[in-house]
Amino acid sequence: MAVPLTTFLAALALLLGIPAAGAFAADGVEGETFAIGTDTTFAPFEFRQDGELVGIDMDLLNAIAEEEGFNVDIQSLGFDAALQSLQSNQVDGVIAGMSITDERKKVFDFSDPYFESGIQMAVAENNDDVASYEDLRGKRVAVKTGTEGQTFAESIKDQYGFDVVAFAQSAQMYDDVKAGGSVAVFDDYPVLAYGVASGNGLKTVTEKEAGSSYGFAVNKGTNAELLAAFNEGLAELKDSGQYDEILDTYLEAGAADSSFWSLITDNAPAFAKGMGWTLLATALSLFFALILGVFFGFLKVGSSRILRGIATIYVSIFRGTPVLVQAFFFYFGLPQIIGQPVDVLTAGVLTLSLNAGAYMTEIVRGGIQSVDPGQMEAARSLGLGYGKTMQKVIIPQAIKIMTPSFINQFVITLKDTSLLAVIGFAELTYQGQQIYAVNFRTAEVLIIVAALYFIVITLLTKLADVLDKRFNK
Repeated sequence: MAVPLTTFLAALALLLGIPAAGAFAADGVEGETFAIGTDTTFAPFEFRQDGELVGIDMDLLNAIAEEEGFNVDIQSLGFDAALQSLQSNQVDGVIAGMSITDERKKVFDFSDPYFESGIQMAVAENNDDVASYEDLRGKRVAVKTGTEGQTFAESIKDQYGFDVVAFAQSAQMYDDVKAGGSVAVFDDYPVLAYGVASGNGLKTVTEKEAGSSYGFAVNKGTNAELLAAFNEGLAELKDSGQYDEILDTYLEAGAADSSFWSLITDNAPAFAKGMGWTLLATALSLFFALILGVFFGFLKVGSSRILRGIATIYVSIFRGTPVLVQAFFFYFGLPQIIGQPVDVLTAGVLTLSLNAGAYMTEIVRGGIQSVDPGQMEAARSLGLGYGKTMQKVIIPQAIKIMTPSFINQFVITLKDTSLLAVIGFAELTYQGQQIYAVNFRTAEVLIIVAALYFIVITLLTKLADVLDKRFNK
């Protein structure tokens, strides 16, 4: 019986009294916990099943961690967000079906390859006009950002005369092809095969092209012990046969078909979890935004030019920049400035609080200035001081004026939580993306998500109206 080379070398090292390769690394990581970033939508490598993150990458990583005695805190962020988190030291490593390329080697250190990829082209099931690369001339093809499929498409687009458009998720590019926006998609063959088997509405029309290898990545020059432990654990999984078992489990699988009602009931825990995080982020953000809005709103109607200027700068910055840019800054940029990681909930609440606070500042300012100036003059003529006049006369009237605008801002902030999905915050939209990434039923899942938003927003609006009538009428 043939003896695996790694087993032979380990035995030889033991006989000679030499520690096996990676032994120091394993000792160095044993008992440690590492934050590992991954993609959200790259089945069969990572996807959610019954609320749990599973797939080839996840099973390999967990098996290696168990073998080498370390723990992992897996953060499902999305491919781009995972790489940005790694570069900003929010996570210690990334495993996300990531191709090992010379360009990436300049920034990251990679493990030994754990999967050999390949590329295929697919078109819509009802498309019989495109069967080869030559048929793509003058047309558009879809790819997923950062994948081997994108690299391959970019390398041949000039030769065959087609344009390339990149999407953040596999399900999005498949939908683009089915909708006619693109005529074909290039994707890593196991991902494409899983999608076809799951009924994503596409069919493959070319043979597999040779691709590159997938690897586990850490920042260049850091976490050498973790990288060595990963390599050692991977070799042991291959020797034991567990590696092949994990691949066989997923490469021939596909998502099971189900009815619309089953889609709701089977994923109810995920929807409930997403709604819970949405409401929590909204409540925290509105609490701090209200404080900021009142504080800076009073500064804007005050007599100090310096304080008015500070309030104006705050409002201009956060009303004049997109919410997405602010979210990226607080989650990816701020940790690099302060040298400490910022968790996704904190980054999300900071983003929404400061953004909504800027708008509430203007609501407070406008409400106070909308009160007839004669009210102030009349109160002062009766002997009331400025503070008492504001407290007893101006503010009560201003609150009635401001209330409708506050309710509107509450609704806007709740809807803005959906933007936090781009930094991996597990709110309702994020949960929906996780679900349709597996079953490719994008339209139905988005209808459910939209309905849940509509129901919650309608109920909160009605509640706000009732409270408004009770206290302000």
